[in-house]
Amino acid sequence: MSPQDLKSVLQTGLLSFPLTDFDRELRFAPKPYADRLEWLQPYGASALFAAGGTGEFFSLAPAEYSEVIQVALDTCRGRTPIIAGAGGGTTLAIQYAQEAERLGAQGILLLPHYLTEGSQAGLIAHVEAVCKSVQFGVIVYNRGACRLTPASLLVLADRCPNLIGFKDGVGDIEKFVAIRQTLGDRFAYLGGLPTAEVFAGAYKAMGCPVYSSAVFNFIPKTAMEFYNAHAAGDTATCDRLVRDFFLPYIALRNEGEGYAVSIVKAGATLVGHSAGPVRPPLSDLLPAEVNRLGQLISKLGAQ
Repeated sequence: MSPQDLKSVLQTGLLSFPLTDFDRELRFAPKPYADRLEWLQPYGASALFAAGGTGEFFSLAPAEYSEVIQVALDTCRGRTPIIAGAGGGTTLAIQYAQEAERLGAQGILLLPHYLTEGSQAGLIAHVEAVCKSVQFGVIVYNRGACRLTPASLLVLADRCPNLIGFKDGVGDIEKFVAIRQTLGDRFAYLGGLPTAEVFAGAYKAMGCPVYSSAVFNFIPKTAMEFYNAHAAGDTATCDRLVRDFFLPYIALRNEGEGYAVSIVKAGATLVGHSAGPVRPPLSDLLPAEVNRLGQLISKLGAQ
């Protein structure tokens, strides 16, 4: 898939980050992971981010990363494009990007480099180095320590033809509008705030109609119902789901540090598609919290 083909894929449809399956000893579990991807296939996500943030990229060893991406590609080949997560310092991010390309992924989501802040010049150098190390499409995730300005993105757009996507996880409306107006249609724009459904309407108004859904991992039917209503301008359905499910879900998610991933794994277990525990430093939901999540899911009906 060429970078421009990937850009086209990213401009419509629901995107998602599949969970990464671990066993009780916190080892990667390839068969359950493949089964998870097969279960999700019929619901029709337009692309999947394997080993992304919800897939606990940050906890995977390099050899495990290769295995996760390979299983995703083998399972979804010819049906759903696989975009691999890649991140860390520049040298390591290049290694992940090149490994994803070698395995046959359709592109990468360049995750933040994590600990240290960087100047705009440093961030430009980092993203440019990763883009130039591969030929397939790159989406930059604007979040955490990687917060690019419109001017920086203009430089990168000029230097890196395969940088085709901008995913925003910051939620700075003024900055996003400035980026969208400055770069125009040069990038595919993706909403990337946690529980993106709550922000979907605002992002659509800013020229970003596509987002990635974490809840697709355990309530795929509802996730697609919301996206289809969002795409069709059915605000009544969107408002109902935000009010009855997403807002109480977010309130529960916010009760623990790092619960954005943990709550999704708990949801998958509740609907009979467990991905096992999260790896430290994340922690699983407490039993009472799991019960409350189960009550929310049960109100949605069959998923």
